[in-house]
Amino acid sequence: MARLTRVLLTSFAALKHERGWVDMNDVESAARRLLGDAELSGWLQQRLDARVRHVLIDEFQDTNPLQWQALYGWLSAYAGAGPGEAPCVFLVGDPKQSIYRFRRAEPQVFKAAQAFVVQGLAGALLSCDHTRRCAPAVVDALNSAMLAAVQAGDYSSDFREHTTESHEAGEVVALPQVPRSARERDGGADTDVTWRDSLTTPRVLLEDTMSALEARQAADWIAAEIASGRLSADGLMVLARRRERLAWMFEALRERGIASEQPEKLDLCDAPAVQDVVALLDALVSTRHDLSLARALKSPLFGWSDDALAWLARLQQHWTVRPGADAKPVKPSWWAVLQRFADLPAHEKTAVPPVPEPLAQDFTDTAARLLRYRQWVQSLPPHDALSAIYGHGDVLARFAQAVPASQRAGVLAQLRDLLANALAQDGGRFLTPYRFVRALKAGGIKATPTHNSGAVRLLTIHGAKGLEADTVLMLDTDTGSSRPESMGVLIDWPGEAPVPKRFVFLASEKNPPACAASALALEQQARSLEELNALYVALTRAESRLVISSFEPHARGNASTWYERLLPLTQPLETPPEAAGRKPADTSTTDTFSLLALPVLTHAATPTAVETAPADDERTRIGLALHRLLQWHPTPAQGFDWTPAHTQAVAREFALSTAQATQAQTMARRIVQGEAAWAWDGAVVDTTGNEVEIFHGGELLRLDRLVRRTDTGEWWVLDFKSAEHPEQQPELLTQMRRYAQAVQAARPGAVVRLAFINLHGRLIELQDPSITP
Repeated sequence: MARLTRVLLTSFAALKHERGWVDMNDVESAARRLLGDAELSGWLQQRLDARVRHVLIDEFQDTNPLQWQALYGWLSAYAGAGPGEAPCVFLVGDPKQSIYRFRRAEPQVFKAAQAFVVQGLAGALLSCDHTRRCAPAVVDALNSAMLAAVQAGDYSSDFREHTTESHEAGEVVALPQVPRSARERDGGADTDVTWRDSLTTPRVLLEDTMSALEARQAADWIAAEIASGRLSADGLMVLARRRERLAWMFEALRERGIASEQPEKLDLCDAPAVQDVVALLDALVSTRHDLSLARALKSPLFGWSDDALAWLARLQQHWTVRPGADAKPVKPSWWAVLQRFADLPAHEKTAVPPVPEPLAQDFTDTAARLLRYRQWVQSLPPHDALSAIYGHGDVLARFAQAVPASQRAGVLAQLRDLLANALAQDGGRFLTPYRFVRALKAGGIKATPTHNSGAVRLLTIHGAKGLEADTVLMLDTDTGSSRPESMGVLIDWPGEAPVPKRFVFLASEKNPPACAASALALEQQARSLEELNALYVALTRAESRLVISSFEPHARGNASTWYERLLPLTQPLETPPEAAGRKPADTSTTDTFSLLALPVLTHAATPTAVETAPADDERTRIGLALHRLLQWHPTPAQGFDWTPAHTQAVAREFALSTAQATQAQTMARRIVQGEAAWAWDGAVVDTTGNEVEIFHGGELLRLDRLVRRTDTGEWWVLDFKSAEHPEQQPELLTQMRRYAQAVQAARPGAVVRLAFINLHGRLIELQDPSITP
């Protein structure tokens, strides 16, 4: 293993050098060499001395030995130098909160650093066991649990009783433990050999069932507390050791119509809505990927039913070519089947399996949509193609209608994030659709962190560090220590040592070799200490109320669980109402969001109507080009002007002639230089936005431009129109009224003013609520 590891490290280093990569290990090692090398350290320390007089390092308990050796290489030169010579060093940390051992964080490093600051730099050791966060009831439970662990020899003897500044009494309570017998009553596990439809019914393991039952009981308690007014969703934090437990809690809260979010789940491609869009892009790029196409068709993007997918599969079987007994059948892709069916004349469709008429029309419409989307993907940059798909398919509105109201804001934020990432990947310029799909499927693309008001926060204990909430609910508190590991590594690296004392490849912790027994004992002791550190961190997140939850374990180990340590210190809660067998909440009667279908526009079959259609289409495309040009105009302008490249871009995007694109650019220039020029002046407005999307009254509204004046604080809704007198069109006035109501709802108490900007750059202000010019 040692020989293989050396080869692996050498190969990995060569790969990083070839591709210009640097990882965290490289940064730490380079810092240690620069500050510890006899020839380089003096030169580097001179420059640090000239620039740095104060050093403050927070969360020092999470420092690993390699990081400390780098810092020590610099500061050790000042040992014994006397006051005024060394920089002022301030290390802040708490070994009781050291829970990142999997990142090689070592609490002993903090103690070594303490000793160095006191002895080498003549510093002072300051301690604080007083909190301003936790209520007395929470602090009392913390003190009792930790002091009992100290007396039992399980925890560090350095723990001292904590005090608090809070005067709110607080409480520590426990939900009834879910018995293992409840699993049988629930009937969720595969305890018999009855047939299960794997397409609609997931296979649930026994432990998963217990986690689900615990989550349901906890969710019922949360729902009852919110309904009674004793708890707000914003004031609740649910903690668990493992992220899998939070997934069950998310589902249980969703069933009860309670919004929740997992701030740590930042991989954009983990979001189901994003996966649906990625599946569509994958099917457009690689038309033989039937599974991706099936997912896209079943998603809210197209809304196909299982019956429709089954009919498509029947058509595929019908058109499969079987050359002979020995030859492999040639099966067409679902894409090819869909396009072939759409191209069939009506009289030939009777020769294939008789697809019901409503489905047949859906097949034809879907084939046309897919073909159009594929043309966009092949001819436009990924961002532009995806943006066109979003607009044509009303993607945001479709998903907003499909998901529960409690999840709507989060899903829409994920979909917008996906669109933004089409520009972030490779700068958006040199990105191909294929590379974009591959990058999304590979994962690792971080979503933009957002917090949705009124959502319960679901966090692991590691992710909750540094955060707080009025009420903290701890899940899965009666789980024992983890099982012995296999195929691992033991590292014996004292905090003050420059290098590890021992590095051991361990095949199994159950049967360690004699030479590794002492190192394994130290590792297991450190794990036990970190387990109690995690309990300390979890308890100290609660401001007022702490709630513990658990289910009966399959078997108990020798070590005390969190539940056993905390239960004597809690007040028992009654079983929440309808804790067992609760059905998902039906929000169909309360959720007012809907997609509005416009009536079919019919024209009299006269030559005049046919002749005017192209002119309307031309005006529409010029108007779209005008909006695109105004989107590109920055605020402040700083000398910006559109170039021939911009003219060519809008001509290509909206199928305009050079003269038409030039006309759109002329109108755009009149607008930004006309009566409303102040709306692009950075000295006049402090907040600006183009194509601003706002959900209001179940409708997605898109505002051409929204600005806020610095002097008055007024919000202006500006609507660009290629018409000369837009204020004379009633439908536009109605639309502006909706804009005003949406902005007023988003900014309560703010003054909202409305105005059209016509093709000559004239500012036509409207008066709300009558909306008359």
